[in-house]
Amino acid sequence: MALPDAFVERFRAVYPDIADELLATFETPKPVSFRVNPLKTEAGDAVEKLKAAGFTPSAVPWYPYAFTVPAQQRDALTRSPLFEKGEIYIQSLSSMLAPLALDPQPGETVLDLTAAPGGKSLMMAAQMENEGWLSVVEPGKDRFFRLKANLERGGVTIAHHYMTDGRSVGAKCPAMFDRVMLDAPCSTEAKFKAWDAKTTAYWSERKIKEMAKLQQRLMESAVRSLKPGGLLLYATCSFAPEENEAIVDKALKKHPELRVERIDLPIENTRPGLLKWGKKRYDPEVAKSLRILPTKEMDGFFLCKLRKLSS
Repeated sequence: MALPDAFVERFRAVYPDIADELLATFETPKPVSFRVNPLKTEAGDAVEKLKAAGFTPSAVPWYPYAFTVPAQQRDALTRSPLFEKGEIYIQSLSSMLAPLALDPQPGETVLDLTAAPGGKSLMMAAQMENEGWLSVVEPGKDRFFRLKANLERGGVTIAHHYMTDGRSVGAKCPAMFDRVMLDAPCSTEAKFKAWDAKTTAYWSERKIKEMAKLQQRLMESAVRSLKPGGLLLYATCSFAPEENEAIVDKALKKHPELRVERIDLPIENTRPGLLKWGKKRYDPEVAKSLRILPTKEMDGFFLCKLRKLSS
């Protein structure tokens, strides 16, 4: 089994100098990463309980609440009392980077525009120390109730849940939020597994174009919902420039009040955003966005932090 040829060809065009090294990370299962939920427990207590139950957690050096266990311990971890009580949450390491980059503060108004299943909302509520207002949006009924259950189990008390299409939020809530998280639906390229054909079954270049249209409309909604002076974090788990740099570039062209801010993260596996793809050329500001490179521990990711200047 292998990754689709068209995907590999595009991937090589994005990372011509290191493609083989990065493609090798799709070949083997990654360790399972999880986050200790400080709204429910202390990291040290959780780790001791896990060790006593036979798990072998390893600390992640760049975030005190993040740990990994070997891939074969995943099922047991999802059945553990800590998981069932919301004291830990299984979440990819790259997903944890988005709330770290947005850095919501206690007392702020924060929007998670495409929030299910809730990992980032849960982490942001903890960063906010359960103080302020956290709006979480999800249009799909099943995913909405799963999101709600995850936040309730995690002890989040500041969440306000909305079963609605994120594309409508900017018009309903203009200039309402201090910070907006848009972890946009995407072609999920970073989650491909070379040994599992199901992970690539729905991928195509047409799918990328479809996703880009949706992402553009969600970005427009996110920008409209942001207060002047506020921060927006745009993220995807795709490598496709059409879903990443191109979306940022279009937002900058449409909204001269936006500026890209640099993201400082305590990791090494990053590259700046691309400034060209095929015949397209992007605004030089786009280079301040970050491409998280896939490793044996971490999925690839794209992050861009935008500030809306006061008009």
